[in-house]
Parts: sequence; structure tokens; C-alpha cells
Amino acid sequence: MMKLFMSPTSPFARKVRVVVREKSLAERIEEVAVAPIEGRADLVAANPLSQIPALIDETQTSWTDSGLISAWLDRQDSGPALLPPYGTDEYWRVRRMETAASGLFEMMAKIVYEGRRPESERSPFWLQRWQDNLLRGFEQADRICPDAHVFDMGGLSLSIAGTFCSFRLPHLDWRATAPRVAALNTTHEARPSFVETYPR
Repeated sequence: MMKLFMSPTSPFARKVRVVVREKSLAERIEEVAVAPIEGRADLVAANPLSQIPALIDETQTSWTDSGLISAWLDRQDSGPALLPPYGTDEYWRVRRMETAASGLFEMMAKIVYEGRRPESERSPFWLQRWQDNLLRGFEQADRICPDAHVFDMGGLSLSIAGTFCSFRLPHLDWRATAPRVAALNTTHEARPSFVETYPR
């Protein structure tokens, strides 16, 4: 059985968890909730950087990075393909969306972690800069966002970015900035794979 190190609130981990369910792989993967900051030995063994998600497959090979893990899971023999055939125009379209979403994940993580520092140690300059970057990122994502009925690796990643922003940064009106992403998010969040992995 495979083992997935994750956190129920991480957008990086949620992306993989959604893919696991969409590919009908849940019965083959044990999800292990961890706090990366604690540096648990089993997580560090899977990923020396002590970051999630990290997957140990059935051959005991370790896989890290949400994009890599998701792509590898997508090649397993179950469920619909979430990535188009490599090298096609459609493949690059989806990967551009996926990369845009990963950038949003990163920017939000920076804001969240900075906000957890003692107030006297926070940097107003960096918080403002990251927030500005984030909103510009949502604007750019909206320009390449597919229609709400489309479901692929890029779209699901953008949807997860929107939910994470609402969850962690509710003061930011990302929906007004990215209405197409908002429509996609509303549609995707009704899917069982999204309902089961909603951050709590």
C-alpha cells in the first residue's frame, strides 16, 4: 500500500488528494496527516526537506512535489486522464494553468507563514508585496481559465487556489479579481473529490 504524507489544510496536499480520488486510487493509498514543522522521522525519510505532500509508492520509492506526484498518479491505470498527451497544445495549456496555480499556492503560503510570526517581527513591506503579487496572479489565471465544465489538472489546481484563499485570506476578494476562476471553483467544489478534501 502507498503512503501519502499530507496536511488537511495544505493546498499542495489537497491537489494530490483530489487526484487520488478522481483516479479511484484511495483504496491503495494511506493518508498520513503530519505537521511538517515537527520534522517527523518518517516524513523526513520520504522527503529530507520535511515538506508535504510526499508519497511513498508500492516499491518504496519516494515522490515529492505536488505537480510531480499528481502527474505520476495520473499515469496509473485508473480514472480519466487529467493531463492531455505530452507535447500537444492542450498539454501545454493545462500545464500553464497548473503552474499559475502553484505560484498562487506559494504566494499564499508566504503570506500565511509571515502572518504567524509575532506582530513585531512581521514585514509590512513583504506582506503587501506578496498580496499584490497574489491578486495579479489571480488576474493572470483568470485570462487562461477554462469554462466551468472543464475538468483537468490545470483547472482543478486553480479551483484549489481559490478555496485556499477564501479559507486562509478571507479579507481578499479574489472572486471579484478572477470571476472565471470563481465559476470554475464553484462547480468543482461540488465534486465528491473536493467535498471529501475540503480544508478543515
